Amino acid sequence: MSEDKSNYGADNIQALEGLEAVRKRPAMYIGATDTKGLHHLVWEVVDNSIDEHLAGHCDMIDVIIHKDNSITVKDNGRGIPTGMHAKLQKSALEVVMTVLHAGGKFDKDTYKVSGGLHGVGVSCVNALSEYLKATVHREGQIFIQEYAKGIPTTAVMPSGETDIRGTIITFLPDRTIFEFIEYKFETLANRLRELSYLNSGLTLTLVDEREEKEEDGTFRSTTFHSEGGLREFVKYIDESRTPLIEKPIYVKGKEENVEVEVAMQYNTSYTESIYSFVNNINTREGGTHVSGFRRAVNRVFTKYAEDNGLFSKLKFKISGEDFREGSTAIISVKVPEPQFKGQTKGELGNSEVTGIVSRCVGDILKHYLEENPSLARKIIDKVILAATARHAARKAREMVQRKNVLTGSGLPGKLSDCSSKDPAESEIFLVEGDSAGGTAKQGRDRHFQAILPLRGKILNVEKAMEHKIYENEEIKNMFTALGVSIEEKDGERILNTEKLRYHKIVIMCDADVDGSHISTLILTFFFRYMKELILNGNIYIAAPPLYLVRRGKQEAYAWSEEQRKELMDNFSTGKDDNSVKIQRYKGLGEMNADQLWETTMDPEFRILHRVNITDALEADHVFSMLMGDEVPPRRAFIEENAKYANIDV
Repeated sequence: MSEDKSNYGADNIQALEGLEAVRKRPAMYIGATDTKGLHHLVWEVVDNSIDEHLAGHCDMIDVIIHKDNSITVKDNGRGIPTGMHAKLQKSALEVVMTVLHAGGKFDKDTYKVSGGLHGVGVSCVNALSEYLKATVHREGQIFIQEYAKGIPTTAVMPSGETDIRGTIITFLPDRTIFEFIEYKFETLANRLRELSYLNSGLTLTLVDEREEKEEDGTFRSTTFHSEGGLREFVKYIDESRTPLIEKPIYVKGKEENVEVEVAMQYNTSYTESIYSFVNNINTREGGTHVSGFRRAVNRVFTKYAEDNGLFSKLKFKISGEDFREGSTAIISVKVPEPQFKGQTKGELGNSEVTGIVSRCVGDILKHYLEENPSLARKIIDKVILAATARHAARKAREMVQRKNVLTGSGLPGKLSDCSSKDPAESEIFLVEGDSAGGTAKQGRDRHFQAILPLRGKILNVEKAMEHKIYENEEIKNMFTALGVSIEEKDGERILNTEKLRYHKIVIMCDADVDGSHISTLILTFFFRYMKELILNGNIYIAAPPLYLVRRGKQEAYAWSEEQRKELMDNFSTGKDDNSVKIQRYKGLGEMNADQLWETTMDPEFRILHRVNITDALEADHVFSMLMGDEVPPRRAFIEENAKYANIDV
């Protein structure tokens, strides 16, 4: 028998030593190598400093973005130990920085609770960094060690005496690992703000050395500190909503070494906003602590309302969803040995936490309702309103779906569909106005591009009850064109995407203020009612050009003011600048079909911005602020962010 070169034997097995595995498969450890993974590096280092705070040894953390997008994280904790590790015969600092699953959090006497459960945090950051420097101030001494791609380039060296303590980690992400290296100030600021609320008494500072203030030479910076903790957190999220009760309901309890802290606020909106954390880690997919919270709310409110005869006139059953509509809640638990699903810790799996949270929240909630009967009645009245609206919404949804079945395909008459029936290659453009819609229909590739014109500004779903949404013609058209439906399962509202007809949904609006407003209205609708499509990466925003720059037969498009100036300089002869003509596109309808195709719709040349949610909590806050009733927070937001946004004047 001839030798088989494809034999699978012992020699085919790769044994990756040290941090090689992290560099070979980084996504297994930090989730991805995109911008999310890039920022995850910072969280891993900050988590270590937070663990020092949880242990009672740190009250200050500084994060600095340097000009080259390297990062420094500095705390005033105890400092990573630098003594000799008995088993590995090297400095404990080097062990922590270069060995997976090494760290104080595996010792229950060192950290009772910890966010960095898997012990891979700072060593992963080291492995995925071109350069990392660890500086430790501990027991009156300064110690330094430097690394390149996870490998020590120096020994742990003493570097003088000190009267302070703490750890300073500076690292530069490896450009051969990450798709691009540019840290976003807002992303880092949002997480540090979050951490300040979750850890009352802790001061967190963010400095951006890439952006110097002209007037005084200082850098852009912000500091976060909260004494009120979760109660202030809820008020921050709800600052653009009208509160139904004056003070948040606050829960704090402990059982079986699990600490439970909850703040809950009712408002006049129609949106449920629940955010959960375990040992300061944002559990975006929820888990057993969220289940415990919901169980308590449903149980206690139902019993109180039934005991007081408040549901006696209702002709249909109250759902768990009704108790939570118009509520904002932060659930934070500290668990000694949390069981997360996945390395990025998106969902808590500890079954015992459900009962613990349910009992802690239930006890406080029961007393609250008994001691505040007038507020309890306010909340129950809101619950009854929510139940009535949900009942009406279900009827409205069924009406839309029944109509679709009766009329065959059920596709809206305004839709110009594509010929392809393969959702994976099909895309739909939601176009502002009939005029631009007509141009898009002429310019598109009919095989895979569908056009749905939207007349005027769609309903602002932030201010509307759900049943009103299904009465809005433009929103009904979007539901039927996309082929998705909202269903109820176990008291939860879910989006059924099994029959989604297009995997690319492109919002295409004019490049002016009205267009931006319409885009925001559509995005608010998707965020509130079709969030799954955003999370699955189906939603895009088209980027039509702002200018056409022309000189004779030469012409080029500009998508920004900088590009316009650059093109003018390139086209200018220096003798006759008047020969360079500028056309400003205020609307899509000002382009002819060929221009719209080549600049905005042609997959080979167009620019599409995929909509993603890097921080659902902050997105919730921004949407409620931009589209809600309260004007002062919106004005403050616009004034603060105007210099960082493209605003059409």
